[in-house]
Amino acid sequence: MTDPADSVLIEGQKEKVRQGLSRRLRAERRFRAYGVVAIVLAILMLLFLAGTIAANGYSAFYQTWIKVDVFLDEELIAPDGKTDPQTLREEGDFRGALIESLVASYRVRGREKENRLIAMFSTDAERTLQRHAIANPRLVGKNISIWVKASSDIDQLTKGAIRRDLPESGRKVKDVQLVWYDRMAAENRIETRFNTGFFSTGDSREPEQAGIWGAIVGSFLTMLVTLILAFPVGLAAAVYLEEFAPKNRLTDLIEVNINNLAAVPSIVFGLLGLAVFLNFFELPRSAPLVGGMVLALMTLPTIIIAARASLLAVPPSVREAALGLGASRVQVVSHHVLPLAMPGILTGTIIGMARALGETAPLLMIGMVAFIVDIPGGPTDASTVMPVQIYLWADSPERGFVEKTSGAVIVLLAFLVVMNASAVYLRKKFERRW
Repeated sequence: MTDPADSVLIEGQKEKVRQGLSRRLRAERRFRAYGVVAIVLAILMLLFLAGTIAANGYSAFYQTWIKVDVFLDEELIAPDGKTDPQTLREEGDFRGALIESLVASYRVRGREKENRLIAMFSTDAERTLQRHAIANPRLVGKNISIWVKASSDIDQLTKGAIRRDLPESGRKVKDVQLVWYDRMAAENRIETRFNTGFFSTGDSREPEQAGIWGAIVGSFLTMLVTLILAFPVGLAAAVYLEEFAPKNRLTDLIEVNINNLAAVPSIVFGLLGLAVFLNFFELPRSAPLVGGMVLALMTLPTIIIAARASLLAVPPSVREAALGLGASRVQVVSHHVLPLAMPGILTGTIIGMARALGETAPLLMIGMVAFIVDIPGGPTDASTVMPVQIYLWADSPERGFVEKTSGAVIVLLAFLVVMNASAVYLRKKFERRW
């Protein structure tokens, strides 16, 4: 028979086991709950950030236009009676014709009111009028109706960013301008359109004329130089270190330095580019060529590390089978290992390029913070990039640049999402299970 004392001891041990198991289960449930809470908080923060950016930036994608009646006075636009494009472009006083027509239409008297009326229209209005007259020279000497861009203040008033109920001293749009604005609205002379200029023009001091096309072209050229330099060098370095280099202190030192370079702050690479590429080699400042070289140095460790990990993931049996059939080491790597590792290599490269696309600090150090209006035509032309353009607009005091900043952020995030989605797609499409 079992001793009663032993039974009590066994029951006590069972109870301790049950209590310990219960504590572990409670701890596991708490840990899972902490994880769920952390994920929910992260999603909420992400949604808040995305919602804030979208709320501030969606209005950048549409713009206010005003319809005006203009008399193309031949004495102002074609003083010599010539209506050829060169004469109209060089000698035509389209601003004078626009002002005279506006003053006559709204019966404005006094220099102050005249300036208030003209301030409701963008400085691009006279260029719009000029382009229309050059395209239609037969209209010189006649009255025409044409849509022109509103100024940034009127644009913000239409979008509700400037409140009408504030006292006149507290808003940029004055009372007399509100009267004219209401008259224009009553006559159906105000409308909003998709802001195509935001995607087709370069930077400008005027918010209603500023666009991101110059920054997009600059980013494309910079990323092209980065890819051309970083990908082949990074791939060759990874293949050599993983497949051919002997394991000794020198290669260990190289590997440690590559891993350390991947963690170096990006502004250090900007200082390197400033000292070497600009001051020593005297390459052009603010050029995508220099920006691409700096970002290539910054991206190179990421590509090497990702490529080595992909090469290491290829099973040794693939190498052994190829060697057993008589292939050389180079043939094994180029014909078998590298094609199998290429999806992971491309994924790491795209992620590294996406990081480079969003970098600002190293490009500030090499002068890509300059105000550039013209669209760059090549990698040696002065230009800016999307992150730097966002930085410049965020530092501008005009209210119109606030929506431009958020709108550019939306475009940049769209590019980054596409690049990261491409990396995920390539990994899923070409990934092989071993």
